[in-house]
Amino acid sequence: MKKLASHKNTIIEWLKAIGISLCCVLVIRTFVFEISSVNSPSMEKSLLTGDFMFINKLSYGPRLPKTILSIPFINQKLYSTLLSLPYIRLFGRPDIENNDVVVFNFPQEDEFPVDHRTYFVKRCVAIGGDSFKIVDGLVYVNNKLIDREQTLQFNYHLKSKIPLDSAFIANYQLHEGGKISDNDDYSFTLTQALVDTLKSKNFISEVVKNNEKKEMWDEFVFPYNANYKWNVDNYGSLKIPQMGDSIQLDSTNLCLFERIISIYEGNLLEIKNDSIFINHQFAQSYTFKQNYYFMMGDNRHNSQDSRHWGFVPEDHIIGKATRIIFSKDKLYSAGIRWDRLLMGIK
Repeated sequence: MKKLASHKNTIIEWLKAIGISLCCVLVIRTFVFEISSVNSPSMEKSLLTGDFMFINKLSYGPRLPKTILSIPFINQKLYSTLLSLPYIRLFGRPDIENNDVVVFNFPQEDEFPVDHRTYFVKRCVAIGGDSFKIVDGLVYVNNKLIDREQTLQFNYHLKSKIPLDSAFIANYQLHEGGKISDNDDYSFTLTQALVDTLKSKNFISEVVKNNEKKEMWDEFVFPYNANYKWNVDNYGSLKIPQMGDSIQLDSTNLCLFERIISIYEGNLLEIKNDSIFINHQFAQSYTFKQNYYFMMGDNRHNSQDSRHWGFVPEDHIIGKATRIIFSKDKLYSAGIRWDRLLMGIK
């Protein structure tokens, strides 16, 4: 009996230790930091597919979970909404700066609570109160050019005098794109450094960036309205919403803010006889309740970002991506990228 009791006490002690450990890990993961993988090329070359990034949640203040009744570590979609908390962030509002690499919940997954939406990582190019525009693929904030073209990637049309073989493509890691005609025309995603290298080859006759002209309207670019005939390379000008700012509303600009008013800030928005009603009250203006951000990928022509789905609300912000913990090339079977281990994210 004593031996049985001893075994029982040992099991109980082990269960206590495991329970305490899981609680500690959960608290750290929720409030301090998290490690998450990069699963798309939208931030290349800053972040590569197969990188594992360190998300510092203290940088912008830890966010309390919205859904209390959820199963951690197993599947982010396993939860119950019977008990939910309002948006609360410890230590005040997030102090996001222009050019920060930010991890956030994807704003358009309306079918899930905010804290159970897919993780996205992009660069914050404009914060609340900023005036933002893109001219010929380059970003201007408050009428100042902020982009460093040498750190970004764009799609280019490349014309060669000879076919480019697989060895050439592998040597220069021309993984995004390929041949587009039988006349040795190619489309590749390139950095400025690689553009300069390719232009120096005597068998390369042309390397031209694939910019969409200003007069071209992309109907799949936010706000999807003919009054704002923008595209991914020529976009704006647009002022980013800031908490406490008031804007005048009309039938022309409502398309920019209707998702903020109705979805992100939880109001009933109605249009009656060309008049705007918010919570059954006639409205000619609206005051924002939280800050918003404009996020873009460094791989400018291969990134689904704010140009396609609009602003990122403050309550969707998870943390700042600060360092690459581990990196493995899963796409091309090149193994561990030793040069990227513990590398800072700029």
